[in-house]
Amino acid sequence: MYTGTLKSKSSGLDNCIPEHFSKEFRVPVRNFFFNYFFNIIFAVVRRRGADGRIPVRTLDRSASSSAAAAEPTGYPGGPYDTSLLVKYEHHVARHKWFGEKRGPKKELKVVGHGLKLTSRVPLALPPQMESWVSISGLASLQRTSLNKIDTNLVSVFVERWHLETSLFHMPFGEMSITLDDVACLLHLPIRGIFWSPQDVTEELAVELAVDYLGVSQGQAQSHVRSCRGSYYKLEWLYDIFVHHRAVSSWAYVTRAYLLMLVGSTIFVDKTFTLVEARYLLLFRDLDECSGYSWGATALVILYRYLGDVSMYNCKQLGGYPTLLQYFPTVGKRGENWNPAGNCGLPRAMRWSYRQGVLKVDDLRPILDELTPTDVIWRPFEDHRAWRVFDEICLYRGCLKWGETVVPYLPDRCLCQFGYRQYVPSPPLDCMMATNIDVDWISYHQSVVDVIGSSTVATTPSEVEDGYLEWYYRVSHPRLVPPHRDAPREVPVPVYDVGPSDPDWARVSTLIRRYLRQVNAEEEDPQFSDLFEALHISRSH
Repeated sequence: MYTGTLKSKSSGLDNCIPEHFSKEFRVPVRNFFFNYFFNIIFAVVRRRGADGRIPVRTLDRSASSSAAAAEPTGYPGGPYDTSLLVKYEHHVARHKWFGEKRGPKKELKVVGHGLKLTSRVPLALPPQMESWVSISGLASLQRTSLNKIDTNLVSVFVERWHLETSLFHMPFGEMSITLDDVACLLHLPIRGIFWSPQDVTEELAVELAVDYLGVSQGQAQSHVRSCRGSYYKLEWLYDIFVHHRAVSSWAYVTRAYLLMLVGSTIFVDKTFTLVEARYLLLFRDLDECSGYSWGATALVILYRYLGDVSMYNCKQLGGYPTLLQYFPTVGKRGENWNPAGNCGLPRAMRWSYRQGVLKVDDLRPILDELTPTDVIWRPFEDHRAWRVFDEICLYRGCLKWGETVVPYLPDRCLCQFGYRQYVPSPPLDCMMATNIDVDWISYHQSVVDVIGSSTVATTPSEVEDGYLEWYYRVSHPRLVPPHRDAPREVPVPVYDVGPSDPDWARVSTLIRRYLRQVNAEEEDPQFSDLFEALHISRSH
């Protein structure tokens, strides 16, 4: 019993017991209150587990299981409601909240072949190749790769990717790289069929090289053996390309070239040097390789690698990084040409890499503070004369390429399509999808369902009432804790609509971006003029 301790420390409890109760009754009642509150305090102290999770509150043994199931759970800085981000326990964002590092380097290792590709791909293809390359639908990939990638910027954006939804979770809602982005940036066809490849053994990889790349049996066997699997090295394909071009074996030249091209761009994997031999099957008939949805293919492969690297134990990113480099709204890019005179070219060719000065630790808080007015929600409206918006971009369903299947959910990023964002339905379980090809072909009904629940937005980032409250419950709006001792709760922001004039909106964005980068405070006299200019720009 705790009688002695209670007499010296529980006068507050004594005051809660009516005076007319006898001493014999007051002592057990007092002990009851002490034990009751002690259990509550103990439960609060231990509510955060070793994994950082806030578990279901401790219930009395007599409590029903349904009551326990109804009790909310969540993570510090992360979702209160874990029904959406079911893999958040293993996500990098959960670890970053506590300052944990993936490895010795803060930035990811990002695969990119831009420099190699530009050194190998001739500026002008021989006319004997041009028609086949054009038919394939892949010709635009010859000049869309950046020579370098800002790995710091990409690394920070990846921390906000979630494979459950195939979207980035930003402070103001979800965003993604869509089919429309691929169509405008790369000029790849987004309509077409998905490919279901056959298994390719090392023996079949040798046969394919002999039949379709024109190499000898011995050479093919030696090379495949050196790859330790059903692969071809990109350098080897380049040597084949050079050799057959010299002897005018144009079919072999074109196949080697196309396989090297996709292996260095949309099919790039984390080996840095290899391309899967099975992809040669795509180019067996050079007159019939145009029916694939190459744009969807680029997304499937990128989404898969983003899903992998969003997990804490993965440190390397595959997929075509060009699509990631153009998506962010922060960072530096050099401009190659004025779009007014070159709109017929893929939009990715407008930009070149410029070395950024911001590192991972600098960029995380910047992304935490991004607002809807910092985003160019529809960047390709001046490109529609060359790439008309295709309603298939609003298809809600699964995309696939080979054995890889990923969800594509435009209903979760409607602002990117000019619609008002509503609380979306739960994401698809692609593991249970059986008729993906049929759903893709009959996409129209899913488009009706996606936009039928919304209206055209009156402002670029318009959302329905209650959307942000819902989003902040199921997601993680920040990656950096506001303060070490701050509570877990992050207040739901109320964003104003910002300037209505696009030029003033751009001025507002640029000023605010600079003020954030220098950590300017409005009370600081040296920045008073800039803050006044910011307020003026926001009033127009």
